[in-house]
Amino acid sequence: MAASKSSPTTATEELKLDREGEEDDEEQATERQSKGTWKHAAFHIATTIATPAAYAPLPFALASLGWPLGVGSLVGATLATWYSSFLIASLWKWDGKKHITYRNLAESIFGFWGYWSIAFFQQVASLGNNIAIHIAAGSSLKAIYKYYYGDGNLTLQHFIVFFGAFELLLSQLPDIHSLRWVNALCTFSTIGFTGTTIGLTIYNGKKIDRRLVNYSLHGSSSSKIFRAFNALGAIAFSFGDAMLPEIQNTVREPARKNTYKGVSAAYAVIVLSYWQLAFSGYWAFGSDVQPYIVSSLSEPGWTIVMANVFAVVQISGCFQIYCRPTYAYFEERLLAKKVTSHLQLRSILIRLVYTSIYMVLITLIAAAMPFFGDFVSICGAIGFTPLDFVFPALAYLKARRKRRNTKLKFSLQLLNFAIVAWFSVVAVLGCAGAVRFIVEDIKTYKFFHDM
Repeated sequence: MAASKSSPTTATEELKLDREGEEDDEEQATERQSKGTWKHAAFHIATTIATPAAYAPLPFALASLGWPLGVGSLVGATLATWYSSFLIASLWKWDGKKHITYRNLAESIFGFWGYWSIAFFQQVASLGNNIAIHIAAGSSLKAIYKYYYGDGNLTLQHFIVFFGAFELLLSQLPDIHSLRWVNALCTFSTIGFTGTTIGLTIYNGKKIDRRLVNYSLHGSSSSKIFRAFNALGAIAFSFGDAMLPEIQNTVREPARKNTYKGVSAAYAVIVLSYWQLAFSGYWAFGSDVQPYIVSSLSEPGWTIVMANVFAVVQISGCFQIYCRPTYAYFEERLLAKKVTSHLQLRSILIRLVYTSIYMVLITLIAAAMPFFGDFVSICGAIGFTPLDFVFPALAYLKARRKRRNTKLKFSLQLLNFAIVAWFSVVAVLGCAGAVRFIVEDIKTYKFFHDM
């Protein structure tokens, strides 16, 4: 009885100790893997953020907001996420310890609830992102197929399944660093997709009678409002990067400096590409632009095929980065203490099982509800807005307060609080707009509709 009364830990404390033990084990195991340069970091970051699925909705988002508000929202989101990425990178070993995941970083600053809050938002962002880009990849594969086989019988669902099978193969690679060459190819594909699509957009725009292009907002007052809400979620999605601490963990020392350089290089590509595609797409097609910009293009056919090939290659790498938080969850519980080598048969079989379950789930949802624009908006509102805008500002403020002899300028505090307040509102509004359109689409289309 006395022994039970003097028990030193509660269930919550035991759980925290288990996680700390896992984090120490992971830190020792991954210390040897932190070999990436700032260029590798740039490849990973650019692949994570600048996907065709992120570019594609931007002209449609501008069409839902109009020129002044659309341009202002796009430029503001670019600057805010660039700043937020620097805040997260600056928290590397902020307390002297190496926090190798976003969840562990949140726990070090906010405690138990920080860990589980980030775990929730990261899973929402990862799952929602991969559903959206899975649909985009299927759409691009179908477009390529239809160019060569106009009367073919294969549907969007077939190509979603084909892409899922390919991603299952890539999922057997052990970690993010093992994807560095894949992501280097994906970064170049991003540039190829952007350049091709911008060129095609301008070409198609010049072919259209410019007097017929309308930039006014369509629909009733309520429809315009919800379209604007939906657009805010889409813009937030376009800058989604819920994996920066995991990427920073692959970078060699000085990790903070190398990550700063990687972020800056990645955002140089993003600014040059995002803004041009968003502005040219809205200019070319006006309010009639499609949620997936490639669907608005009509000629020349072979260049549209090329743009779709670039899109599929780039999405294949992005998909892998965003499924890694889910894989890490299973690895922590199934592999960390039982298996010491990825080459062992048991480790390979366990990995094959949980990656297969994940891929079947994502593929099934994408095939059943291929509403690309809706998933983009709700994922941006619920997943990426808290991770990319709200948490970095709050975490930086609290971490700085925990440090002794550290003063924070009032202007910096005001900026961070403004980002937190505004993007919390964006999250709520974007979610409301996305839910409304999902409900409408479910009423309009049947499950497994060939979009």
